Amino acid sequence: MQTVVITGGTSGIGLATANIFLKNEWNTVLIGRDAEKGMQVEQQLGETYSPAQVAFIQADISKSSEVEHVKQITLNKFKTVDAIINNAGIVIHGEVHETSEEDWDKIFNVDVKGTFLVSKAFLPTMIEQDHGSIVNISSVSGMAGDRAMVAYNAAKGAIINMTRAMAIDYGKNNIRVNVVAPGPTNTPLFHQDKQKFAKNSPLNRIVEPEEVAAAIYFVASPAASAITGEVIPVTAGFEISTGQPM
Repeated sequence: MQTVVITGGTSGIGLATANIFLKNEWNTVLIGRDAEKGMQVEQQLGETYSPAQVAFIQADISKSSEVEHVKQITLNKFKTVDAIINNAGIVIHGEVHETSEEDWDKIFNVDVKGTFLVSKAFLPTMIEQDHGSIVNISSVSGMAGDRAMVAYNAAKGAIINMTRAMAIDYGKNNIRVNVVAPGPTNTPLFHQDKQKFAKNSPLNRIVEPEEVAAAIYFVASPAASAITGEVIPVTAGFEISTGQPM
């Protein structure tokens, strides 16, 4: 049985992703900061699938010591890691002059440093076993700019180029590294007017987390064996327009 590690796995896209991996009989490790919520999710998923298949580990992925703890627990329990889904992320709004140094550091620590630390921790195992798949979650906001979201835009853009560099470095080890870039998605993090955003989609709607999860699973799985270093948008067509008014 294969094993996947999912950061930010207890809600939204991360939880939807956990469900699809579990349905396909993967061992699934969920990483999150909220211990109470994480244990509840672990219990619920264990009742739906199998308790032996799922594990929640509390950790702050911006801290190397806690990521190392995650690694040790994961490998002790499941022996190997076949896929990593670097999904954890936060959103901070503001133009440059409104963004504090603390907020800038916070978003880069979670979104970028966290992706780096989790990948760094498990890559030696993937190199040793000569296979693996890493899916980093960016955003359409990493592909283009937004109003008053400069820190988020910068962090998500960094994830895209870090992914390309990783794909180049680890292809020799049969490790694929890709990005899934969701558009506006119906999760707890999305507080804006959904109907307003839906007008920018050819499908006249925003994306559901299960749709993003399906793309993540595909890219992580052997079905995508020839795909590496790529950005896969899941946006309901949100990003294909030039911005010309309808």
